Amino acid sequence: MEFPAYLATMPMHAITEIHGEPGLLARFRLEIEAFDEAARDRLTEALDLAADLHRDDRRVREPYLNHLLRVAIRLMHHYQVRDVDVIVAGLLHDAVEDHPAELAGLDPAAAGCDVTSAALAALSDRFGSRVARLVAAVTNPAYDPGRDRDEQYREHVAASLEREPWARVIKVSDFTDNGVGVIHTVGPKVARAAAKYRPLVPVFRDLVARPDTPLSPPVKQHILAQLDLAEERFSAILDPPA
Repeated sequence: MEFPAYLATMPMHAITEIHGEPGLLARFRLEIEAFDEAARDRLTEALDLAADLHRDDRRVREPYLNHLLRVAIRLMHHYQVRDVDVIVAGLLHDAVEDHPAELAGLDPAAAGCDVTSAALAALSDRFGSRVARLVAAVTNPAYDPGRDRDEQYREHVAASLEREPWARVIKVSDFTDNGVGVIHTVGPKVARAAAKYRPLVPVFRDLVARPDTPLSPPVKQHILAQLDLAEERFSAILDPPA
């Protein structure tokens, strides 16, 4: 498939709408050209694993892999991340949460096994302990069924990102795709997603602005502007007109 020369500068949701998964894959390959051969091989291996694990997953109107590609491309292009571990963890940030047994090579029905720990161990064996630690930081824990799931999700995000500055960077890319991209969601999920994510906007503003968040000042300003845009969209969805 032929793609336009300006694919390298197109907004990612525009690539998604016009060119779909093939366009995002082409954009990903353009971005990793800036890395050396060993890094490209490692990033391609992570992409292949993500594509395999999420091969049957859908995200509203699109393959789930599109979301993972946008998260990784945003890390490289908009956040200027050149740390391969972080980008690998971005590609695989939902692997342990969504497909732990498959990642660990276990029978999903196996009893008496901590499948999450097994999946993280498999990830560590394949990509290193730091990648596994970053993925663990953005993996949701088992929730207390007696408490509100969204509230527990927000508590987990705030606590886990307090400890892991690079995990903040991965999670804010994920949040941007979900929050700013909420207008690309359809049906009842629009309001549900806005209500879930809106209370996290001030949390991310604080985390991004911290001195130990490893991003340049211009990148931090870009992210803060994206958080403002997400808030505008949440308000349009959730707040009644005056």
